[in-house]
Amino acid sequence: MASKVTKIGVLTSGGDSPGMNAAIRAVVRTGNYHGLEVYGIMRGYQGMIEDDIIKMESRSVANIIQRGGTILKTARCKEFFEHEGRKKAYDNLKNRGIDGLVIIGGDGSFRGAVKFSQEFDIPCVGLAGTIDKDINGTDFTIGFDTAVNTAVEAIDKIRDTMDAHDRIFIIEVMGRDAGYIALHSGIATGAENILIPERKTNMNDLITSLLEKERRKKLVNLIVVAEGDEFGGANEVQKLLQEKLPKAEIRVCILGHIQRGGSPSCIDRLIASRMGYHAVESLLEGRHNVFVGILNNKMHYLPLEAAVKNKGKISDEWMKIVKILAS
Repeated sequence: MASKVTKIGVLTSGGDSPGMNAAIRAVVRTGNYHGLEVYGIMRGYQGMIEDDIIKMESRSVANIIQRGGTILKTARCKEFFEHEGRKKAYDNLKNRGIDGLVIIGGDGSFRGAVKFSQEFDIPCVGLAGTIDKDINGTDFTIGFDTAVNTAVEAIDKIRDTMDAHDRIFIIEVMGRDAGYIALHSGIATGAENILIPERKTNMNDLITSLLEKERRKKLVNLIVVAEGDEFGGANEVQKLLQEKLPKAEIRVCILGHIQRGGSPSCIDRLIASRMGYHAVESLLEGRHNVFVGILNNKMHYLPLEAAVKNKGKISDEWMKIVKILAS
């Protein structure tokens, strides 16, 4: 039998995402409700190693649910990759009596949690805080909905200029390893082509498609590209297209980090609150070293290791929808 958790730490790690603060709030207040001591670990695993840890009460998380970013800050920590760094972090937690962890982050954060939980006797629960939606075992990740809506709003505005000037616009959105932001924002804004890392793009087919649209006097064309697509992003795609379509007016817009920031959407606040609540409940119930997700509107628990090993997959149906609706 696992020993009862009495003191828990919560941290945010990796890239920030809108809704992380809502998750922190849920963890702190659920923990306090159950009589647990809750500690906020600053700057992710870096703060664990440096013992940058603060006690949190209910008032510590007042007026943060609507804020983007993370009040606990975040950082990428190379020292945590090494056993010595993880041992130092463990010693700091044990000295404070912390016997459970909630880790809010993405794939890299979960890899660190898997390694840490395998080596030491502190159970971990993971919450997917990533705008890329690249974690297996959940329909939602904290921040994805906000990021997509930010991209859609920006692309809608760019489309007005495209239409006014009869231009081809290539919009680059975030997604180093996953194309969900590109796919969802592209479909939602009527993109003619969507380029994502999960699918190989036939550039000749793309050029043929644009030439056919040009023949039909369809001069306004929107191409949404994930930053991690095989060609290396929007600027490289523009170079390739401009060589084959020298008369076309082709413009590039890279949306960049505006997709990470901003007030989280209602959906992101709700799922972050729900996941944060269930993370604490999981630790109390002895459901340790799991990732808390939501599938078909029900809570879903997956071993952390499985969440790391398996990426979500983009179905063929989505790509068929893109092709049919862009014709």
